Amino acid sequence: MKLTKLRHSCVTVEKDGRTLVIDPGAFSEPDAGLGADALLVTHEHPDHFEEGRLRAALEANPEAEIWTLRSVAERLSPAYPGRVHTVGHGDAFTAAGFDVQVHGELHAVIHPDIPRITNVGFLVDGSLFHPGDALTVPDRPVDTLMLPVHAPWNKIAEVIDYVREVKPRRAIDIHDAYLADLARPIYDGQIGALGGADHTRLGPGGTTEL
Repeated sequence: MKLTKLRHSCVTVEKDGRTLVIDPGAFSEPDAGLGADALLVTHEHPDHFEEGRLRAALEANPEAEIWTLRSVAERLSPAYPGRVHTVGHGDAFTAAGFDVQVHGELHAVIHPDIPRITNVGFLVDGSLFHPGDALTVPDRPVDTLMLPVHAPWNKIAEVIDYVREVKPRRAIDIHDAYLADLARPIYDGQIGALGGADHTRLGPGGTTEL
């Protein structure tokens, strides 16, 4: 598989000529969903879910389908019957030739006064895990962890402990649009030194083989 990191939390995975896109939100490129055979959305926050990008992807490829939680699916299902699938924790499915398992139920706590929403993470081909906005630990080994490195709901100690708990072979940053370039070396150094896994940062458009 080939992984391409787009802006913020959006990534694409390619295998056997087919493309899977995860979380093409408002912070990702305007064309982030185009070319997708399947799309996964972890939750309804606009930096992960931007309706226009998803509609553009579905219009561009009449065979493309979406797997997501109910709050997002309800927005799109009426216009695209049979192409938008609701999933939750414990589900497993095949999307564009990728085997996907769903882990997690709730978004991380932003503040006790803010109600928590549903959030699901996706384990792709038993190898790549994208947790969305949560520090969900799958109940099976993970080779590559997409790591939410900076958010209103986390701090670097939690990020480091999350890598330690998941124990991936490597962690690659996502959820990084809020983080200034000036601070990136601090995060790189501390996560790399303390997380216990290879830590990699990819700029928008950066690729790696899985």
